[in-house]
Amino acid sequence: MTDDSELPASMGKVARRELALHGFTRLDQFDAVSERELLAIHGVGPKAIRILRECLELQSRSLAP
Repeated sequence: MTDDSELPASMGKVARRELALHGFTRLDQFDAVSERELLAIHGVGPKAIRILRECLELQSRSLAP
């Protein structure tokens, strides 16, 4: 994972690493992905999704339906 990742550190190392391995390093990339798709990624669980949703909401963004 690179230091320029926008993913919140509070999400946890494993979730951040796995999301980065799947190409997710910026919050704007999550507009086109659903919670279900993210949960299918090993290491990404409900806590990571909750933290991600909170960060997206602060930017008036959301996950895809």
